[in-house]
Amino acid sequence: MVTVIDADGAILGRMCTAVAKRLLNEEIIAVVNSEKAIISGKKSSIKNRYKHKRKLGTYRKGPFFPRMPDRLVKRTVRGMIPYQTPHGRAAFKKLKCYIGVPKEFEGMNFEKIGVAEKQPIEYITVEELSKSLGAKC
Repeated sequence: MVTVIDADGAILGRMCTAVAKRLLNEEIIAVVNSEKAIISGKKSSIKNRYKHKRKLGTYRKGPFFPRMPDRLVKRTVRGMIPYQTPHGRAAFKKLKCYIGVPKEFEGMNFEKIGVAEKQPIEYITVEELSKSLGAKC
């Protein structure tokens, strides 16, 4: 059974830690509305940090950093699990992230993560961040 988590208004880091723990416990998770997750902090510093991450490495060897909102959320979760071990890689394969709500999940009850729901004063949505990185979403 797939657990569907709604990322609308959730703080990205807190949501991803909860998702990572559940993935390591053999749960299958789908994150919907990943573009509506928020990152707390000043917009300019967040944009600069993520632009710097994209410039690291080379175009052939990486590290490769995504632009799309669903890929940004998935990459954030990947940083919180030991994905280079067999257990972590199996857990990471059980995660699906979506922009918006796909047809297969329409009408379902989505789970909200309570720890991630506190609204900060200054924040940027993942959608705004990905557009500033050059994504066409």
